[in-house]
Amino acid sequence: MQQQNSQNQQGIMQQPPAMISSKDHLYITDMLTWNLLAMKKAHFFASQCQNQELSDSLNKAGEMHSRHYEQILNLLQTNNNQQQVQ
Repeated sequence: MQQQNSQNQQGIMQQPPAMISSKDHLYITDMLTWNLLAMKKAHFFASQCQNQELSDSLNKAGEMHSRHYEQILNLLQTNNNQQQVQ
């Protein structure tokens, strides 16, 4: 277990790479897609739900996925702007 933890710690990048691989690009696209879809589904089901407590919980889940989507976009935009300056 300790060996696995030390391997994980060694693999952490201090800065994002100047270029990402095709595999990384696909994973980022998937993360955005998953969060967008989860947000849409949560809001749709909240609008269909008659139980107010459940509807509120679904809306909160949708808002969480919306925040995650925005955070990913902001990180990509920030890193892109930093690369353009250099």
